[in-house]
Amino acid sequence: MDTWEFGRLVRRARDRVTPETVGLPPGGRRRARGLRREELARLAGISTDYLTRLEQGRATSPSAQVVEALTRALRLDDAERDLLHELAGHVAPGPDVVPSRITPSVQRLLDRLTHTPVVVYDAAWTLLVANAPFDALMGETSTWRGPERNAVWRNVVGTGTRVVHTPEEHAQHVAHLAADLRMTAARYPADRGLARLVRELRAASPRFAELWESGAHPGPRPDPSKRKTVEHPAVGPITLDCDTLFVATDDVRIMVYTAEPGTEDAERLALAIVLGTQSLVEG
Repeated sequence: MDTWEFGRLVRRARDRVTPETVGLPPGGRRRARGLRREELARLAGISTDYLTRLEQGRATSPSAQVVEALTRALRLDDAERDLLHELAGHVAPGPDVVPSRITPSVQRLLDRLTHTPVVVYDAAWTLLVANAPFDALMGETSTWRGPERNAVWRNVVGTGTRVVHTPEEHAQHVAHLAADLRMTAARYPADRGLARLVRELRAASPRFAELWESGAHPGPRPDPSKRKTVEHPAVGPITLDCDTLFVATDDVRIMVYTAEPGTEDAERLALAIVLGTQSLVEG
């Protein structure tokens, strides 16, 4: 790994990305137009200390997942993305691994939904990017590390989410996630990160291991547009429509949360977003 050149590329890219470009408020006085370190760290889902060490050439061997998170947060083009992977000692992701690229067209869509909770997952249900309203609704995703960023792991092994499920609904949800992950693994058999995730899930959860080994399908996929109730710690329960958009060419899933205008749920969602985004800015 060329730690010095890796750090230089990240610093140069950070200096040219304005807060407005990535949906952040300009905020106070700035010595330069670009992102602050803590802002880039939050967008990439890593600690500010780790980013500092990367930029200064004091950290070695960042994972491919960290490199890809930095390329998304910095809006690098394909050539710079490949170079960053090369400098980190990785081969740039090819067609035989789960795509984790946020394409310009998907990014433009996200940029137009700055006041609506939106999250993007890859085909393995690993979180790629979440906007500030989503963090305000579901909890700050920048604190999620490693397998916590995977929705299957969070629902099967981890702390779950703020979405309210009955035991029966949760069991059905996990079964659909396992079936979907199995189809993804069949499409990307060379993806070592995905294979490791499956091994860890099987080792950590007898229920997941049973679902995986049985190969059973839980039945028809649920309607991609469905109602969800979110238990928000500050404003209480919020019932929302959750629309999942599948981008076939990029193999990503975009989940959008909305409320019927003029309803109590719309008011609670607006309040949750205000409270959450204020705390993010202040933090």
